[in-house]
Amino acid sequence: MTQSPVWHPYAHLLTQQAAPKVVGGEGARFRLENGETLLDATCSWWCMIHGYSHPRLVAAIKAQADTLCHVMLGGLTHEPADRLARELVRITPTGLNHVFFSDSGSVGMEVAMKMAVQYYHLRGKPEKHRMLSLMKAYHGDTSGCMAVCDPEEGMHSLFAGYLPRHHFAPAPTAPYDADPETVAQDLAALRAALERHHHEIAALLMEPLLQAAGGLNMTSPEYLKGARELCDEFDVLLVFDEVATGFGRTGKLFAADHAAITPDIMVLSKGLTGGYLGHAATLATDRVHDAFIGDSPLHAFMHGPTFMGNPLACRVALESLAVFEEENYLDKIARLNRILRTELLEESALHRHPRVRDVRVLGATAVIEVQDATALQGVAAFARTRGVWLRPFGRWLYTMPAYITPEADMRHIAQVMKDWFR
Repeated sequence: MTQSPVWHPYAHLLTQQAAPKVVGGEGARFRLENGETLLDATCSWWCMIHGYSHPRLVAAIKAQADTLCHVMLGGLTHEPADRLARELVRITPTGLNHVFFSDSGSVGMEVAMKMAVQYYHLRGKPEKHRMLSLMKAYHGDTSGCMAVCDPEEGMHSLFAGYLPRHHFAPAPTAPYDADPETVAQDLAALRAALERHHHEIAALLMEPLLQAAGGLNMTSPEYLKGARELCDEFDVLLVFDEVATGFGRTGKLFAADHAAITPDIMVLSKGLTGGYLGHAATLATDRVHDAFIGDSPLHAFMHGPTFMGNPLACRVALESLAVFEEENYLDKIARLNRILRTELLEESALHRHPRVRDVRVLGATAVIEVQDATALQGVAAFARTRGVWLRPFGRWLYTMPAYITPEADMRHIAQVMKDWFR
């Protein structure tokens, strides 16, 4: 068979094997062209929260396609975009009253950064044009986003000479349930970075509670509260990248809900549409939005992705939200969390294994961090022989399952992860 011309992401072209071809899927499983079915432990990079072929989401796309597939938001609007914006304002932390649509999480973060820089320019502080990010951060693969990913352990060090320079604070080390004294050490490090550079920092960017692709680092709600207070003290906007954490992944609808705080800007994608179409939203408070109200040419926010507010994406996002709420997905996530904690933390000796550095669970996320990445070589093929699709990266073997994953299947995923270390 002729090799496919598809250039796959993050692939080593010399050694990559032919990618299995997916022809369909139902629930938590997808089906290959050879008839093999695999239990998806990663729900397609964490976005297929309802699983595959969900009848209500599929029907929503079909119904919208019969009416309007796309129209630009430049000078126009449509009902799905208006409705989705209102719904996002309703469900997100109080005060995020304005919604700017785009077409991917990376672009949503680019929007947030541009919004922060322009905000301070309009306030007469053009010198505040840098970002403060955290080590272990991952915010996307576009140029602006690469510049605020971890510059040492991140995947973009090759591009260092090409990227703009921003500031970084140490990654928080206090776990979710840490005592205040431990969190205070993390906040002291954050304060030190702000004290040195706040005069040129427009925004502090963070993935709240769960730094996803940078190593699945799990942190404390108290860190979020402290960060909010520090940003207020130093006149810096707080931006939450909830692309991975939003829509239930941490156990609450949004990670910000664990700390009961509102960031100045919040970015959503992945689970926004249940994974069925690419879409993103950058939400802002009145404080940010109202700075753009003025009569100079500089008051217009100069950003406009072609497919922002796409009617198909907005319509399926509305259906995804309805399913999430009507079927009480937070209860489903709590059940998955109990299974993961039982299987990987409470009834497992993984933490004593010589190759394992740490095991941690938060919401519907679990990770086994190993001492060296070589300890995970072959684990994907091993899992496939047991009917599970696992895709580790670096030193991290993880699962972020679809929320509809049955309990028996969730236990099977956890068992396969444990069996690799036996």
